[in-house]
Amino acid sequence: MIADTKKLIKSPLNYTGGKYRLLEQILPLFPYEIDTFIDLFCGGCNVGINVLGNKIICIDNEKPLIRLLNSFKLREKEEIFNTIYYIIKKYNLSDSSKYGYEYYDCVSSSGLSYYNKERYLKLRDDYNNRSEENFYYDMLFYTMTIYSFNNHIRFNRNGKFNIPVGKRDFNESVEKKLSYFIDEIKKKNIHFILDDFKRVDFNTYLDNSSFVYADPPYLITNATYNEQNKWDKAKEFQLLNILDDLNEKNIKFALSNVLETKGKRNEILIQWSKKYNVNYLNYNYNNSNYHKRDKKSNNIEVLITNY
Repeated sequence: MIADTKKLIKSPLNYTGGKYRLLEQILPLFPYEIDTFIDLFCGGCNVGINVLGNKIICIDNEKPLIRLLNSFKLREKEEIFNTIYYIIKKYNLSDSSKYGYEYYDCVSSSGLSYYNKERYLKLRDDYNNRSEENFYYDMLFYTMTIYSFNNHIRFNRNGKFNIPVGKRDFNESVEKKLSYFIDEIKKKNIHFILDDFKRVDFNTYLDNSSFVYADPPYLITNATYNEQNKWDKAKEFQLLNILDDLNEKNIKFALSNVLETKGKRNEILIQWSKKYNVNYLNYNYNNSNYHKRDKKSNNIEVLITNY
């Protein structure tokens, strides 16, 4: 059954390549009935949180992300918010919802980065130098992403979070988004699993009513959210081979990707996609026909399915 696209839940995490803006086009292309939904690269979970399935498996190889999502799922909402408020107060970060911008000698147009910069860097250093993994550091990680530039998530080759300070803070809009997300994951039979797509044992999850969704890093774009494990041609082929194997087992799948962007073409994907159905999406759409190419951005974004 397809989720009501008028009531979509937005992830409280801003992952590069997040699919929230495309959900109204993607979700109607999914199978009508899904028993077990498996998302191999869940990221901020914009897709998984909005899928209607009896069981939802969200997989990612980013440990801080999976820890955080599990904390949102398993901890009480009051405890989550109280810990975030505690961290904001501890580091003396801005709280514009409570005090406004003038209190910090800032204006909305230029943001809060001047006030928060040194405080944010202290928080970031404390997170990067942590000696243990626990609920407090999960919330520290989330708070850090909220105060980071454009709320982006990125780690360097040494596993250190390296996004600079941003202009915004934990305002009322962000609070509501987090609250709705927590409420939704507590309602669903959803599981967050730390794993790599190459190691997933599909036999653990799959039956004839299962559906696998893959939204990997794109081979021909420069994703900034993770500099540790760059996506390359070898990983591209590995994923496509996995999807071919699923097809042979009559398991339905959908792959989000781009065939072309900024003059670059993914020839590997273009050739592989000829075996399946290619649905063209429009990232900058406005009640548009998603079967047409997004010519303005020279970006050919697609959902490739085997059904």
